[in-house]
Amino acid sequence: MPPKSKKVVDFNLSADPYAAREAEKYTRPIPSRELILEYIEHVGKPLKRTEIAEAFALEDEEQLEALRRRLRAMERDGQLLFNREQKYCLVNNKDLIVGRILGHPDGYGFLRPDDGSDDLYLSPREMNALLHNDRAMVRVSSIDKKGRREGAVVEILERNTHQVVGRFMKDSFNYVVPDNKNIAQNVLIAPGETGKAKQGQIVVVEIVEQPTKLRQPIGRVVEVLGDHLAPGMEIEMAIRSYELPFQWPEMLLEEIKSFSEEVPEEAKANRVDLRATPLVTIDGEDARDFDDAVYCKKTTKGWKLLVAIADVSHYVQVNTALDQEAKNRSTSVYFPEKVIPMLPEILSNGLCSLNPHVDRLCMVCEMLIDSQGQIVRSSFFEGVMRSHARLTYTEVAKMLVDHDKTLAKKHKDLLPHLEELYALYRVMRLSREQRGAMDFDTQETRIIFGKDRKIDRIVPLVRNDAHKLIEEFMIAANMAAARFLNKKKIPKLLRIHEGPSADKLLGLQSFLGELGLKLGGGFKPTPLDYMHLMQSIKGRPDAHLIQTVLLRSMSQAVYSPDLKGHFGLALDEYAHFTSPIRRYPDLLVHRGIRHTLQGKKPESFVYSHSDMVLLGEHCSANERRADDATRDVVLWLKCEYMMDKIGEEFAGLISAVTSFGFFVELDEIYVEGLVHISNLGQDYFHFDPVSRQLRGERTNTVFRLGDSVRVQVVRVDLDEKKIDFELIGKRAAAAARSRKRSRAKADNASKKKRKK
Repeated sequence: MPPKSKKVVDFNLSADPYAAREAEKYTRPIPSRELILEYIEHVGKPLKRTEIAEAFALEDEEQLEALRRRLRAMERDGQLLFNREQKYCLVNNKDLIVGRILGHPDGYGFLRPDDGSDDLYLSPREMNALLHNDRAMVRVSSIDKKGRREGAVVEILERNTHQVVGRFMKDSFNYVVPDNKNIAQNVLIAPGETGKAKQGQIVVVEIVEQPTKLRQPIGRVVEVLGDHLAPGMEIEMAIRSYELPFQWPEMLLEEIKSFSEEVPEEAKANRVDLRATPLVTIDGEDARDFDDAVYCKKTTKGWKLLVAIADVSHYVQVNTALDQEAKNRSTSVYFPEKVIPMLPEILSNGLCSLNPHVDRLCMVCEMLIDSQGQIVRSSFFEGVMRSHARLTYTEVAKMLVDHDKTLAKKHKDLLPHLEELYALYRVMRLSREQRGAMDFDTQETRIIFGKDRKIDRIVPLVRNDAHKLIEEFMIAANMAAARFLNKKKIPKLLRIHEGPSADKLLGLQSFLGELGLKLGGGFKPTPLDYMHLMQSIKGRPDAHLIQTVLLRSMSQAVYSPDLKGHFGLALDEYAHFTSPIRRYPDLLVHRGIRHTLQGKKPESFVYSHSDMVLLGEHCSANERRADDATRDVVLWLKCEYMMDKIGEEFAGLISAVTSFGFFVELDEIYVEGLVHISNLGQDYFHFDPVSRQLRGERTNTVFRLGDSVRVQVVRVDLDEKKIDFELIGKRAAAAARSRKRSRAKADNASKKKRKK
């Protein structure tokens, strides 16, 4: 008898559990990612793209192209592997690990797995074919004595470095030294592709051939930015080094031509009219876009609070050129005195911005709050508003805290409403403290420029009660948005912040023990335990440094659809809703709320849970990219600021201790530099990572986190963005005596040897 043929299951598009979502995305739907994975698993063998297309009866060019793009995206995200036979197969997650590459200046690197597991070490040999921020699939090749995994590259999934910014150098061949120190390889410049670059100039290089195990990357000069120290060069370099989108695509510019300066009358229809409600915006003096406006009034049992947020989702429709570019950017990037906005100016500073005395569309969160500061009920609706005033934090604090009579007279009509906002804030603040939400008093600074964009001074930013008031109301609205979407079972992007890992917690507890402090909660501390500790260290000279260590013990906040809560705010549910002009995740939350307000079902929402996973990773990565670019610029500017201060002496605090020395943050100017261990005398210093201190073996001299020291600026390296200090004062004298004793011993030993 002939063998029985394998039964063929007919996978029909109409049976796709995500068919409604796909219909929203495409006029001619294609199978969802979930269905494609299910089908390949069912067949049990790798399949060509044509075979997948035939299985789902995809025939026209639009569907075939959409399928091609989807399969490539699934390959990039590590859901599928494209083998040498040009077939797609499932990834065996037990054997293969997908993640992002982190390069190191010394040539080696790490793979940071998507699943959140520990990083894998990649040797310089493995890194030869990779660049920082690439995505790759690796297998575990070995485990070292400490149990750390080492990886071997199986497949490079995605190249994420397409251009490099650096210094152009001429030698026997032309090359560019990348400004980004995570890229350890120089980029070779092909003959005839140098443009008009001159020796030492800063250039932008397009990578035309990615590196291989046997060859460095090859590129061509596409832009000459100019000389190294030209004003504003640091920002131009950061924009291109981090590949921040800064030019608007032609399709987008064409799309926004239809926008006018004023909100069309038809857009105001079927909305709650709040134009008579005295909503106000409260922001910094230099703010240009206004996301949020607030108003509250007393009720018999507490307060009714309105938080009105710019209705960006009305203007930025799904899958338009405007939407694609907003997603591409994910966030506005704030450099000192320069902003790269997520949305074009006509929206960010115009139609979407809640400017005073003009009609604006808004999404409103209405909350009823009891006398204990607890949100009793919340709801959302679409509104049209007119801000009654553009107020600043300074003005509001002067009116409410300092009782400034001149300002009170100027805003006499608004003052009763502002006083009600302040009364509500004080109650909510108490509620916040009772639940254990953290309030780290971190020291932020602002760079003040003089002529030719040279730093005049660096000043601390002071957070007053007006800042805290707005922050408290935004947190409340964000929490309400998360609750609303969870209750309605809408796919959403949450802001999650997990507590400390076991390893970090152990290190933190050991460090605190050295200082005679203790964090409550044992192996599972709560936010309230953190808050109690922070209250106990108030007034200590090292409080700022202890707080820094507490902050470093916690995970970084990210975007994810998983309901993991926000540890720092002591909230089980939290999302970002209040800044859709400058953050794409907020725009996604608005879309989910609007979808529900329109009476639609969760199944027909344009995004699925898996879409939100990918969008969360994308937005989190771009948020980190923006932070890194901003930090690079600030470091460069601070180095430039210190260039003419070589030889000067400053007081400071030890802000970090490492095996190779310690970092010192200078008092009043907030600049950080390194005192290298080689400048601490001939003594042998042992580094204790638990107590975060260096201790001399013979002299017993100790340098620990939070110690006050006096240093001299000895070197500033703009290329490396590093500042070197040398210790002076009593400790420097002790180190010098140590060196003198060591030299004397060496001389005596030498004399004895000669006598023999």
